[in-house]
Amino acid sequence: MSDTGSVFKKVDYDVSGLLNYIDLGDIGLPDIQRPFVWSATKVRDLFDSMYRGFPVGYLLFWENANVDGAKTIGSDPKAHPPNRLIVDGQQRLTSLYAVLRGRPIVDRNYRQVKLEIAFRPLDGKFEVSDAAIKRDPEYISNISTLWASGKSSWTMINQFISTHHAKRDVSDAEEEVI
Repeated sequence: MSDTGSVFKKVDYDVSGLLNYIDLGDIGLPDIQRPFVWSATKVRDLFDSMYRGFPVGYLLFWENANVDGAKTIGSDPKAHPPNRLIVDGQQRLTSLYAVLRGRPIVDRNYRQVKLEIAFRPLDGKFEVSDAAIKRDPEYISNISTLWASGKSSWTMINQFISTHHAKRDVSDAEEEVI
């Protein structure tokens, strides 16, 4: 049997690169893929695992220049037809895109919904955002704002600490953790 070469190639993308490819419309969904079906709890768990450095699995893409019926990830109708389709990892990649870009996703009922994941810096806890968390100054109630606001990390950290000081004393050790 002759060696015809591998039909697979390993490519290491960072999260930022993947998101940029989605923004450009280079990565999309084949028609055969199901709609977004993950619960907000599963999305929260994905971010928690990534934050803790746990492996979150591989993504498998199919590259083809002649893709009919492919859909964009997210809800931007202006993106050009993708030439790289995700065939394994759609829920993870869509979750990352929706939260890190602050964009709505189309759910199983074909409704546009926003995923809001909260984070409590003092203990590194992620939660699905709700009304109580949105009122709690211990939480960043929607981590999408960390990337979508356009503010520097320094500015956001100082604003978060200032909000804490308005509610209670924050020790130097807590400020360091934040």
